[in-house]
Amino acid sequence: MVAQDGNNTSSQHEEELKVYSLEEVAKHKTRDSCWLVIHDKVYDVSKFLDEHPGGEEVLLEQSGSNGTESFEDVGHSTDAREMMKEYLIGELTEEDKKFTKDNGPKPWAYSSSSDQNSWRSWLVPMGLACVASLIYRLYALPQAS
Repeated sequence: MVAQDGNNTSSQHEEELKVYSLEEVAKHKTRDSCWLVIHDKVYDVSKFLDEHPGGEEVLLEQSGSNGTESFEDVGHSTDAREMMKEYLIGELTEEDKKFTKDNGPKPWAYSSSSDQNSWRSWLVPMGLACVASLIYRLYALPQAS
């Protein structure tokens, strides 16, 4: 439904969504009809397969099923979440819903412990490089007499 000012609002759009069962979604797992569920919403991403930055295989693997966990594991951006609205075709039946909530993109939190670990991860390779260089100089280079 379109508001009088011409803008499509999400609350109005959600009111007119069709309801699908997981059984119905499972029938759509081909390149021509690729549906998936994310946060209890059903998306037809058939036209997005060629544009998906991670490749069409990623979407085809999740098609016909609930891909919420995989979607969140990747850490999609706010732009990606906004783009999803274009492919929204419905929602799951109450019986099939998992009632997961979209909390938006995961923040990249700063952690002082990860900062400490980062310099340590370079310490071992640097030490090995120094030892290898020393061995090379002692044994591989010709001795100057």
